[in-house]
Amino acid sequence: MESSQTGSTPLELLSFHNTALRKLPVDDTGEPGSRTVPGACFSRIRTLQPLLRPHLAALSRSALALLGLRDRDVLEDPRAPEYLSGSRLLPGSQPAAHCYCGHQFGLFAGQLGDGAAMYLGEVDSGPQGRWEIQVKGAGVTPYSRDGDGRKVLRSSIREFLCSEAMAALGIPSTRAASLVTSDLRVMRDPLNSGQRSPERCSVVLRLAPSFIRFGSFEIFLGRDEFSGLQGPSAGRHDIRAQLLDYVIDSFFPSIQQDHSDRKDRNMAFFREVMTRTAELVAKWQCVGFCHGVLNTDNMSILGLTLDYGPFGFMDRYDPDFISNASDKRGRYSYQAQPSVCRWNLARLAEALGSELDPAEAGAILDDFMLEYEGFYLSIMRRKLGLVSREEAEDGQLISDLLRVMHNTGADFTNTFRLLSRVPWPEEGDCEREAVGPVVDLILQQCSSIEELKVANMPTMEDRELAMILSMAHTNPVMFSMAAGSPGVAQQLERMGRLKELLETDQEELKEKQRDDWTHWVRRYRRRLSRECDDTSNLSPIKKRRLSVMNSNNPRVVLRNYIAQNAIQAAEKGDFSEVNRVLEALEDPYSDTSGLEPPDGFTACGEKEQREKDVTVGYDRKPPTWAQRICIT
Repeated sequence: MESSQTGSTPLELLSFHNTALRKLPVDDTGEPGSRTVPGACFSRIRTLQPLLRPHLAALSRSALALLGLRDRDVLEDPRAPEYLSGSRLLPGSQPAAHCYCGHQFGLFAGQLGDGAAMYLGEVDSGPQGRWEIQVKGAGVTPYSRDGDGRKVLRSSIREFLCSEAMAALGIPSTRAASLVTSDLRVMRDPLNSGQRSPERCSVVLRLAPSFIRFGSFEIFLGRDEFSGLQGPSAGRHDIRAQLLDYVIDSFFPSIQQDHSDRKDRNMAFFREVMTRTAELVAKWQCVGFCHGVLNTDNMSILGLTLDYGPFGFMDRYDPDFISNASDKRGRYSYQAQPSVCRWNLARLAEALGSELDPAEAGAILDDFMLEYEGFYLSIMRRKLGLVSREEAEDGQLISDLLRVMHNTGADFTNTFRLLSRVPWPEEGDCEREAVGPVVDLILQQCSSIEELKVANMPTMEDRELAMILSMAHTNPVMFSMAAGSPGVAQQLERMGRLKELLETDQEELKEKQRDDWTHWVRRYRRRLSRECDDTSNLSPIKKRRLSVMNSNNPRVVLRNYIAQNAIQAAEKGDFSEVNRVLEALEDPYSDTSGLEPPDGFTACGEKEQREKDVTVGYDRKPPTWAQRICIT
């Protein structure tokens, strides 16, 4: 829609100020191709790489509103697909790519940078704040290495949907304002099978106050003793100081104002980053989200969820859940995420070097798990509706809940949502009658015996596993030492559970699951009864309990099958499912999301698909293999 005063559209009237490029060193050479970029935090992009016939596939109204835009402002602009894909330059924007390094899977990887993302600039939206605009999938940059700088439709849809889903869940995240696809195609091998096929190029317009990350400070690192690599600006402490000043002044103004001493200011900054990171990962854990590539280059300095490559929301609760097929060792498993975030913070401290006091930085890192546990316990209490008092035993109640969920293979999201149906204990009520119906509902969310067999299959290579089992008989001392390592202990635990399952039938399993859930729900009701000492105040506390639980336990999350259904429809040219899913995810606590049937807590098609997957998966390692396992 054009402005009557200027003849420009709302998109063209966005007010860019591009502070980062004015305050930080910029590589302005315009040299084409991938290369090492020393002495700079950004590289200018001189030539745009337009998509072939770009067209809008989806918009997020709430993300566009952060820029002061309405969806009609975009839909009525004939040039919007070009602007939002980086195919045409928005007036005032200055395309650039950000330089950063990173520790990937624990090893320093040297220069990485924006290989497929392009900074367009920063916009001040008044009350909505300051937003950096970035297009992901716009083409080659100096940091593309051997890549083509393009993103395909399936990965773009996942990023678009999950960015907005996380924001709606109340989890700090980068945002996705639009999804543009095109007729340009690139060759990809989605299954890593050696079979490459053409896929449609797509671009997501991303927003964040800043995309600066831990790895942004690692460009100043010297040579790493393990990888032999170094940052492109190794030893440039002057630029490091410049970047640090920019980040604190721009995004942590209260810290800048409260500390006249530079070292004190920097320590306060590092503590704030630690606290934000601890809170972020606690929020992830409490919705069952798992980041699949939790490298230092994917850790936001602002405590945002950054880079939706491999990710996943758990279905069945499993602390060993891994959302990245490439993560063979489980470095970024669900239960490892807090400790990995702390490890990444330690790498940030190393990168900041002399800007921090080493002893104070170490003390701050020592506080990380305490901070994380405090945030986690607070959120979990709300998920259980424990709103009036805190008890020391609450942590054990939560741990025992997760243990029962794991042992019974309960669905994480649906089970927490169901707990609001546990009736408040009333004097004289029959506990069996009160507990029975909700336990029946929870049991519908638990796994079958075949599913649990698959879930407890050892993940270690057969040859490695056979060697360890042989050691148990031939060299008990060596076996005892090996069994003490976390990885081997985990495999032995899996094998022990699998052995029990092989000696159990479905009916016996269901009875055991019922007993476990009945016991825990009774404990939970006893804890609820201590929420109120004064019965005259009972009614408002009961109402508050339900309100708090229903606003902290989402009904829908972006399950893999939901995303895949939307992707499959989009690949056939139908984007209605992407938009329908987006609408549901924007209101995740509503009972009218439209992604699940009215009664229930089993999503459409999910159980049937899971059972199909289980049958196929279990056939790969038949019972005859598993029955040979012997734990002594």
